[in-house]
Amino acid sequence: MSPRNTEARLANNIGFSLPERYNASDLLYGHLGIRGERPAVICDAGTWSYRELADEASRVGNTLLALGAKPGDRVLLCLDDEPACPATIMGAMRAGLVAVLVNTLSPPDLIRFFLEDSEARVAVVSSAFSGLFTDETLRGTPCRAVLVTGPQAGGHHDWGAVREASPDLTQAPTTPEDMAFWMYSSGSTGRPKAVVHRHADPAYTAASYARHILQIRENDVCFSAPKIFFAYGFGNSITFPMSVGACTVLMAGRPQPAAVFDQITRHRPTLLFALPTLYTALVRSEAAAGADLGSVRLCISAAEILSEDVAKSWQARFGHAIIEGLGSTEMLHIYLSNDEQVRKSGSAGRVVPGYAVKLTDVAGEKEVGPGEEGVMSVCGSSAARVYWSRPDKSAETMRGEWMYTGDRFVRDADGFFFFKGRADDLVKVSGQWVYPLEVELALAEHPKVHECCVQALPLPDQRMTLHAWVVPAAGIDPGETLVKELQAYVKSVLLSYKYPRRVEFVESLPKTGTGKIDRQALRNRVNDAAS
Repeated sequence: MSPRNTEARLANNIGFSLPERYNASDLLYGHLGIRGERPAVICDAGTWSYRELADEASRVGNTLLALGAKPGDRVLLCLDDEPACPATIMGAMRAGLVAVLVNTLSPPDLIRFFLEDSEARVAVVSSAFSGLFTDETLRGTPCRAVLVTGPQAGGHHDWGAVREASPDLTQAPTTPEDMAFWMYSSGSTGRPKAVVHRHADPAYTAASYARHILQIRENDVCFSAPKIFFAYGFGNSITFPMSVGACTVLMAGRPQPAAVFDQITRHRPTLLFALPTLYTALVRSEAAAGADLGSVRLCISAAEILSEDVAKSWQARFGHAIIEGLGSTEMLHIYLSNDEQVRKSGSAGRVVPGYAVKLTDVAGEKEVGPGEEGVMSVCGSSAARVYWSRPDKSAETMRGEWMYTGDRFVRDADGFFFFKGRADDLVKVSGQWVYPLEVELALAEHPKVHECCVQALPLPDQRMTLHAWVVPAAGIDPGETLVKELQAYVKSVLLSYKYPRRVEFVESLPKTGTGKIDRQALRNRVNDAAS
């Protein structure tokens, strides 16, 4: 394989290097000498110091080995955001095992797929999800033991095994290039793909995004509503605070607005991480009236485009701009971002130090210039090298040093990138080409719209039409009058043929486990209704 020269140059630019022997658990264990008594995790159950969390991680690692896992084996983690989650991730990696993080909202058939695909020997599960790991789900899979975080283990091993284990765990002789953990990336169709990350990857995201954009420091307190199993949440709650000896707030359960505001009030975070859907819910929640965000110094958003209306409302209410960025599971975290000093509304930001981005024509042969639309590829040393057992998808996405995203962007003269949709989502409606996302963004700006999603769907005669699902703003009555008003509005801000022909009012939009709008679920609703 040819040297990855661009990656090496980018790493050198930010002064990033690791020793020949390195284990990602050093993010936790490296603080024991000087910061061992500092708080590492705060949750409703109390506070864990770095030393206490490291001891727990060692006990978990020893327990996993005692349950039959061997270095190199995968361990499936179906864990909520509780202290056992970072302890298990760090303990598994320190023992030379590979932590496989999965969505806690996965149904039993998907849990079984994860077990079979990863060939996990052991699973570690929060008590709330232990019911997913039935004899039927486990039968025929390589998994031989399930360890449950609480006393209600449902016939599996309970956490008492961890409490009895030794807090001394020898670090496995891993290198920066060895497998450390997996995350699953879901597409619009087909089974999720296992994204394989190395021991070097978390440290790289800390050296790039956390250092240059967050400017994170030891006295910061991080609070991420997105869960740890999500790449965005993994960095926010584990990698970034541990990279400097800071503290993280962990909240189990769904991030409902009242619960999020309660955590902020009680634990006083300085860095708040959320998704656009949550910022929308927070700023429009009744709980916002009495909320105090005085401790917060920076609000960060990623994963979807943030509405300009919500961003302005948030700043007017709380005095904070929301710093928007773009990342991916394959790159592990954010590689395009605005920052506190320089930002442009509606943009994904500029290239984060340590990464390179290029826009090309659809064929990938010619780079396009400022103001021209192109398909994005990104390069940086946190990039996954493969999808597990998916050579076709690996070749399609991981093109040498460059990760092909399939996202269309325009870069302006100042280096800010603006998302224009997917390379494959252009559809013809009434004989004219339309990008549904463009219509969705326009519709979302209407003051009577709380939230919306627009997709192209086939008619019985195979022609395509634009279907909009709309959650009306509070106090707004849905009906034909509102349909016509919304259609007229879209016609007024876009070319007239781009309006949604169908407008369906709903009480809420389905969300994925990472908080994004579940577009596949909406399409399935339409298909089920038609069948």
